[in-house]
Amino acid sequence: MSVLASEWLKVRSIRSTYLMLSLSLSAILLGLGLALMAAGMYDSAPPDQRPIARIADLEEVFVIVPQLCMGILGTLAMTSEYVTGLIRATFTIVPRRWPVLAAKATVVGALGLFVGPATVFGTYFVSRWVLGDRFSGAYSASFVDRLPLLTATSLTVAIFALLGLALGALLRSTAGAIAITVGLVYVIPIVIGNIPDPWSEHLGSVMIGALPREITGDIITATVYGSLLPPAAAATVLIAYAALPLAAAACLLCKRDV
Repeated sequence: MSVLASEWLKVRSIRSTYLMLSLSLSAILLGLGLALMAAGMYDSAPPDQRPIARIADLEEVFVIVPQLCMGILGTLAMTSEYVTGLIRATFTIVPRRWPVLAAKATVVGALGLFVGPATVFGTYFVSRWVLGDRFSGAYSASFVDRLPLLTATSLTVAIFALLGLALGALLRSTAGAIAITVGLVYVIPIVIGNIPDPWSEHLGSVMIGALPREITGDIITATVYGSLLPPAAAATVLIAYAALPLAAAACLLCKRDV
């Protein structure tokens, strides 16, 4: 508990923590802005165009903002100690080392579990409030029916936070860990989307962006992702995105000099 308390104090002492949290929650404002713009375009469209007008689920579009921000926060929670040299004092006080990583994972994961639902559900509710029954009732479905997908999507934010932490511990490089996080969010899905089938479908099915809909059994259409995994397998892959890098980081921390 003392290690956990010290890691919570460290995270609260870093100014970048508050910046990343603020940027994550800005996804709600971005969703509100796009929803207002889409509503205006829909209302000004010719009547014959309105029945065929469609809009993406904005909470799924803007979840990449907290995903990236929390991934960076997780990275900084580890690499900032290497930059300042505090890591030597930390490992001197806690020589077994793995409790340090476990405490950091608990703190960062808890922040991800707060930010994820706050941004995803917040974006959903403001979009539903603005769009109403526009776009063929895209946001008029029952909230209870959307709850499983919203929950699964929000959990990916915590996964990115833990993944960023693990990458920071493995690489000990802020730039390298952030580059991999950005690649998972933006670059790799685009590359996979341009690979010929069936490889595009197979690889797209294990990307983090595809997993929430696979977990809930929803159909994925018109995206770069695939939808081949059953719910149990998709949930396992999602957990593995954080668990495997954290396990590798724990092993490597115990073997390194610092």
